[in-house]
Parts: sequence; structure tokens; C-alpha cells
Amino acid sequence: MKGILLLVFGVFAASLLFAQQPPAGVMKGQPQGPSITGRITGTLLDSLTGQPVEFASVVLISQKTGKEVDGTVSDAKGQFKFPEAKIDQYKIYFSFLGYDEKFLQDIQLTPEKPDARLDNILLVPSSFILEEVTVTGEASVVENKIDRIVYNADKDVTLGSGDATDVLRKVPLLSVDLDGNVSLRGSTNIQILINGKPSGMFSSNVADALKMFPADQIKSVEVITSPSAKYDGEGTAGIINIITQKKQVDGYTGSLNVAPGNRQNNTSLNINAAKGRFGVNGGAFAMYSSPRDGVNKFERGTLEGGQKLPPTFTQNGITNTSRVGYRGNFGAFYDINAYNAINSTISFHGHSFDRDGTTDAYLLQSGIEEITSRQNVNNTADLGYDWNTDYRRTFPNSEREFSLGVQVSGNLNNTDSKLMQTGNFDYLGIDEKSKNDGTNLETTLQADYVHPFSKNVKLETGAKTILRTIDSNFNYDTLSVQQDVYLRDASRSDEFNYRQNVYAGYASMNVSFAERYGLIAGVRYEQTAITGDYKFDATEFASDYANWLPSIILSRKLSQFSSLRASYNERIQRPSLQYINPYVDQQDRNNISFGNPAVKPEITHNFELGYNTFVKGIVLNASLYFRHTADVIEDIVKVDETEGFSYKTYDNVGVDNSIGLSLFGSVTLAKIWQIRGNFDARRASLKSNLPDLTQQNTGYEYNSHLSSTVSLPAGLRVELFGMFRNPRVTLQGTQATFWMYSLGLQKDLFNKRGSVGLRMVNLFNRALHFDSELQGLDFYQNSYFEYPFRSYGLSFNYRFGKLDFKTKEAKSKVKNDDQKSEGEQNF
Repeated sequence: MKGILLLVFGVFAASLLFAQQPPAGVMKGQPQGPSITGRITGTLLDSLTGQPVEFASVVLISQKTGKEVDGTVSDAKGQFKFPEAKIDQYKIYFSFLGYDEKFLQDIQLTPEKPDARLDNILLVPSSFILEEVTVTGEASVVENKIDRIVYNADKDVTLGSGDATDVLRKVPLLSVDLDGNVSLRGSTNIQILINGKPSGMFSSNVADALKMFPADQIKSVEVITSPSAKYDGEGTAGIINIITQKKQVDGYTGSLNVAPGNRQNNTSLNINAAKGRFGVNGGAFAMYSSPRDGVNKFERGTLEGGQKLPPTFTQNGITNTSRVGYRGNFGAFYDINAYNAINSTISFHGHSFDRDGTTDAYLLQSGIEEITSRQNVNNTADLGYDWNTDYRRTFPNSEREFSLGVQVSGNLNNTDSKLMQTGNFDYLGIDEKSKNDGTNLETTLQADYVHPFSKNVKLETGAKTILRTIDSNFNYDTLSVQQDVYLRDASRSDEFNYRQNVYAGYASMNVSFAERYGLIAGVRYEQTAITGDYKFDATEFASDYANWLPSIILSRKLSQFSSLRASYNERIQRPSLQYINPYVDQQDRNNISFGNPAVKPEITHNFELGYNTFVKGIVLNASLYFRHTADVIEDIVKVDETEGFSYKTYDNVGVDNSIGLSLFGSVTLAKIWQIRGNFDARRASLKSNLPDLTQQNTGYEYNSHLSSTVSLPAGLRVELFGMFRNPRVTLQGTQATFWMYSLGLQKDLFNKRGSVGLRMVNLFNRALHFDSELQGLDFYQNSYFEYPFRSYGLSFNYRFGKLDFKTKEAKSKVKNDDQKSEGEQNF
């Protein structure tokens, strides 16, 4: 470890010293030709009426290579702009339904004249007239790229009062349930990044972490279903990359957001400042979720010959939940010169989640009726930080790039629980306290290099090391009636220490050929070393495995705005702390759960065929996919008939084969009405390979969402949104259905420096019901849950300072796409 750190420190220091020197071949005192970007602006007018043409598609194309460089749409004044165009010679393509297509040629940007202003570009109306409805251009809410779909959340008018789960519910291909658990095409085996890098905030509970992330700070969300070799092999279903709002100005700018509501209250403050080549940014966010009661029912019974006998165990209860959270960040960047830059960021996050529930239970066991009443009080506190520092070196007149990154992430998750139970027999009485303190420390070192061999061939290569230390300290204290004190139960108390080190290297080629074809092909090698032991128990274990993970993406351009894509990749999903933590949760003595340190990683083979097109304002995307996963990690429930309790743990249950179809479309009608819809259907087939669990389950899953946004005069916007997800298929049953709908209003204020909004969710439904079913070989169990969900809230946003800023993309190169994580039920 010391050798690795010394090596990286030496390379980093040498890079900084080298950064002070001019590039090779350039003498001191001579011009070094710093790379600059230009700006292209223009205005589109109707050739007959002279009125601005809004929502027209504008595509920037390199005149030398014929490749599309950038794209946008014209605004309400017919204006368009490309604010960061590289020095080159371009042509621009204009299209809009009802007008003839148009090209502008020979637009030259030079270091001496980097800007081009193209005023009064006339579009000629077509000879035909549309009947009744005019279809116009769609603002770039959704973008299709060779390896990902990009959802631009900053164009959504209803997100100011929400959190990250509200954003992700609107992203194509994604589904988010009531708890905040995210799935991609039905699989929760995903990796979530923030600005291209991992975060310790996701190490314990992804759902809770997303609720702490304010929606107004999310610029866009990238869904990467076919990750190339440069990404970590983790995330068998794909990667979700959340891009936050980042600004650079000469001066300062900031924003204040306040969003009170009956269910959730948020507030945030963000400030950005820069002078010359140095800049800083910071922000703070806080939220409070009002207490609410959830009603739950549970029953378990015996199966005989496939028939359900009357339940022998039932429970009914009410649980009150509340939540408080915060997040803060600070960052700085410094452009040493035109070719060397360094940036560093640190963020802190935390939340508390409190639950207080009462439950009445009935158990019929061996002819004896046990009746109990219990109270469970749980307090969970989660604290963490992420620190990233990156150095980037570019080269003149080239796409060559070298980068070094280091990241340190820490997370502390403490859960304190108290159980008090009474019953119709003395032995049913319980008064005990339990505590589970978990820590997660990750250190990541990463180096990446990009080398273009020509305009059409580029190599990406790099190496990475992740060093993980995961500890879980758990104990139980039981009240001694004789001594009237709580005494430690040594049989249920211990300290678990887990070490996981990952060493990886990759190489990926990006090739364009025959004008219409693009290819990204590569391979990644990952070596994993795992050790684990206990403080008091003599049990030890170790595991060491290596994986070669190939990936290939082939695309063909069918026309100016249509393309076809085929891809294959192999992915790995390692279990996170939740799956391996041996802590036994006995808050319900009839339903206990614990992790399994022996769980192995999943291996998935993904195949996908996709088509997308953008034709005069209409966006269409279709994908057919097949996913084969071996050693599937799932929770398994078994029942001890003798003692009358069930236990849940995790295991590599077997094989999952899923085939599905994803459809996405968007269109703008009558210039003011945008409609977007997504539908995903798949057939899941799971089969157990466990010798004591000869089960299989097959079923159809689908989820869909539809949104409609209307832009009215005076800066008023209205949006309707709805989504539905049918039950998820598991090896032993199905998980609950989830659906919701919302209405949002927003009005611009203070010359668009501010806005005020109203958001209402499930206005006509006070609560939602969630039903889950599960069957073993000889038992069944059903759970029913009702949770208040109707909500309404206001939002206010005000932006101050200099607003004429440009975006600064200072993303970290560190990306730990690397552990399977599962959200919890937060009730």
C-alpha cells in the first residue's frame, strides 16, 4: 500500500512540475497556441412573414469529416447558439416540419476570429399544409448517443420541490418504487455515479441517499446500458450517471431554493465564483420529511399439494416514520495553463431515519396459540464524505489526454434499536436493545490515457486500484429482571471485518469507418482479493478471482438523424455490505434476517439491438435486449416449522434469463405542448441451482410513464406526469406494484431570475397499497402495506449574481462502478 501511494505521489508531483514547462518543441517566449473555443449564434426567420421560427432543429457538422458535432433547437425568438465550438470549418443543417431543409456552408472559426454571428437566416415554407395540428421541434430533453441515453432534467418545470428519486422516475428505461429503489429494465443491479464518479453516500442504502439529493441540483441523467471497457465491470444491468449543475463565471453567481410541503420540506443554497483560471463553488442542502403512519398486515401459512391452508401466523401493525437529511459540498479548480488543470472537491452528507411501530401478532404452533404485542423503536444515522482530486493534461492540436485521480470516501452507518414485547406466556416477554455500527472506507487510485491515432481511430486505456475496508460492529443487550440492568448477550455480539481490493486495467478502441459506421470495442481485466474475519469468532475466509470483461458496440448511421446500434458486454456485480453483513436482525422474532459473507459476484452477458431517429421534432427510440445472469444474488426466505419463524438471507440462487423491448418517444405539438412517453416490457425467467431450493419462476414485467408539458404566455408552464410499474418477478414470488401521478405549475418571476411553483402528487388518492406474495416449497406468505402518499408543496427559486456564465465540466476521472446495493423498506 505504501509503495502504491509513493508511486502515485511521485507521478502526480512530476506531472505538476512538468505542467509548468511549455509543451515539447515549444521554446519559452514563443506563442504556445492555447486551445480555445468559439461561438456560433444565429436567428431563424420565416421567409414569408419575417416571424421567428421556434423549435427548428439545428445541427452543427464538421465540413472536413462530415460528422455531426453538436445539435440544438431554436428558441421562442428563433435564436440558436453553439457556445463552445472548436476551431474548425463547419456547415449547419436546419430542418423544421412545414419548411424546406437548408444548409449553410463554409463557416470558418479561426484563432483570430473564433466567433461567427449568422443573423436572419430565412427558412422557406414547404408547398404542403398540415391538417389541423402542426408538429414542431422538441427541445433536447432526451438525447441518444452511441452508448447512452441522456435525460436533461434541468428542462423539467416540476422538479424544484423534489429529490433525485423524482428525477429518476422520469428517465427513460428507469423505474423507481415507493422506497426509492431504482431498477433499470427490471434489474436493481446498477451502479449510480455522480459526475462520473462513485460516492460513499450510496455504500449503505441507495434509496435513502437519493432522497437526500435535491432535484434542482441535477442537470442531467445518463443511462448507460452498454458500458465500454473504460467503466468498472460492476452494474450488470448498466450505469446511471447523475450530472450536477456546475457553473464557471468571471465574478459570482448563486441560487436560493425553498420548497415547503405537507410531506417534505427542502431548502438549498449554491454559490459559484471564479476569476481568471481559478474558481470555487459550494452549496448546502437540507430536508425534513414530516412524520406519517404506515399500516401493515402479514400472514404466513402452509402449502399442501400446492394448496394454501389457513394462515398460522398473522401480524397487524402501524409504523410512524420521519426523516431529516443534509448535504454540503465545496470545490475548487485551477487551470495551470492551457494544457494542465487540477480540480478538487469535497462533499459531506448525512441523514437520520426514525421508526416507531407497534405490532400485534398471532402464532399457532404445535397446537399452542401465542399472542404477542410489541413495540419497535429504530433510529438510524448515516454520515459520510467524499474527497476527489484530479489532474488533467491535454496536448496542443490533439485529442490526447492524460489524467490522474485519487478519491477517498468514508461512510458511517449506525442503527440503534429497542424491542419491547409482551405475550400471553411469560417466555414471550422481551426487553432488549441492539446496535449495529457499520463503517466503509474506500481509497481509489486511477490513471487514464487517450491517444488518437487519426481522426477516425482513438485508443482509451488506463489502470485502477480500489482498496475497501468494511467493518460491522453489532451487539445485543438484554434486560436482566433480577439485576434490573441490560447485560451483553455474547452469543449475538461480535465485530465483522471485511477487506476487498480490486485491481483493474482496460483498453478500448473507438473507430469510425466507411463514413456511416462507428465501433467501440475493448476489454477490461479485474482482479479481486477478499478476506474476512471476526473479532471473537475464529471463523475466517478468503477469496480471490479474476475476470476478463469484453465489450463491443457497433453503430450504423442510416440517415442524417437515424441510426442502428448493436452491442454486447459482460458485467460483474459484487455484493455490498448489506448482502454480506452477518448481523442478525431480530426485531421481529418470527421474521429474522441476516447477510451472507459467502455470497459470490454475479456475472451477466448483455445483448442489445437499438434504433433511434429524430425526424423534424419527433424523437423515437426502440431497443430489443437479452440478459443472461449466472449466480444471481437474491434474498431467500425459509421457514423453520419446528420453531415457527422464518429467516431471510442472501445467496447465489441460480440463473436469470430476461428478454425485453424498450420504447421511447417524444413530440411537440402546436409549438407549446410537449409529450414524452416510455414503455418497457420484458419476460423474466429465474431458475434455482441451490440443492435445497428446487424452485423456478417466470413472469412478465412492464413499466411505463407519460408526461405532458404545456408552455403558456407570461412564463407559465404546466406539466402532467404519470407512471405505472407492475409487480416484479423474484424466484419465490412477486414484489409490489407501484404507480403515481402528479401535476406541476411554474411561473417565472423577476425577469426570469426567479420562479415560483406548485406541485401536487396523487391528489385524488390519500394512500397507496403495496401487496407482495412469496412461496417456498411448503409455505406461503403475503404482506400488505398502506402508506400515505398524497402530497402538495410550493417551490421558490431565485438566482443572483452574474447570470451570463459558461459551464465548467470539471468531472472527476474516478468512477467506482462497482458494487451491488439494495435499498431497504423505509417504513
